[in-house]
Amino acid sequence: MSTSVLVIGGLILLAIGGELLVRGALGVSRLLKISPMLAGLTIVGFGTSMPELATSVQAALAGSPGIALGNIIGSNIANILLILGVSALILPLAVNRQAFLRDSVALGGATMLCVAAVLVGTIGWMIGVIFALALCAYLVWAYRSEKDSGDAEETRHAQEAGDAAPATTNITVPFAMVIGGLAAAVYGAGMLVEGATVLAVAAGVSETVIGLTVVAIGTSLPELVACLVAVMKRHPDVAIGNVVGSNIYNLLGILGLTAMIHPLSVPAEIARFDIWVMAGVTALMLVQLRSGWKVARAEGGLLVCLFAAYTTFLVMR
Repeated sequence: MSTSVLVIGGLILLAIGGELLVRGALGVSRLLKISPMLAGLTIVGFGTSMPELATSVQAALAGSPGIALGNIIGSNIANILLILGVSALILPLAVNRQAFLRDSVALGGATMLCVAAVLVGTIGWMIGVIFALALCAYLVWAYRSEKDSGDAEETRHAQEAGDAAPATTNITVPFAMVIGGLAAAVYGAGMLVEGATVLAVAAGVSETVIGLTVVAIGTSLPELVACLVAVMKRHPDVAIGNVVGSNIYNLLGILGLTAMIHPLSVPAEIARFDIWVMAGVTALMLVQLRSGWKVARAEGGLLVCLFAAYTTFLVMR
């Protein structure tokens, strides 16, 4: 299959998959009477991280820790700077204050755990187990905190989600849309990554840079498409939940599971620079979310400019 066919076909599948995924997730949130924010954190956020999981595990087993770890860190950077930035440029993103207080602690803690693990030099199975347990604890916390907020509030959020959700009382329909959307988005991202990687290798780009840029951006495309569809449907809570949920899952779930399967040796360039970029942009995002309880268009533009500068630096490096 030619490179152009891979790229074009991947983009088409991503568009179809993103539409199905968001509509299905909103339908599930309405029928289960949970907020679109929690649906974004779990169904959309974790689901769209499947390409990162498959890529990192395969790279670790193939003895390519630069791609495995670079994919995770690069995806988190791309999620914040590119995906959140572009989403905010389209529609200023309002923040749910209660969810922010919970999820900012979880994301900040996961980021600090990742920084500490990278500084150790080798991320082994014991660290992986700690990360996986932390993810389970966060999911329980998120579900219980939402339930404690009151059934009336949940019902209101669920009714709002129904505006863009499939009109059905059968939960298998939106779940089928979620699964179909994920399959199309993941396969489309894989096609796009394959084509882009061929181009990058031909240009003489290093393994770590490919992991931080081509692979990381490619595996983040399902998140990008899901966020764009969400903001165009006027559901910014789904977009924010997708970014925050994906980043938490990337650090605790994907890095944890990958390390449990195969220990990861941390490349020197990641320990020296890229992990600190990830920590810095995470802190910047949390400040933006807290400032005025929204991400304005100007702030989104700043994030996109920072992403362009970071990617340019990587290529030149």
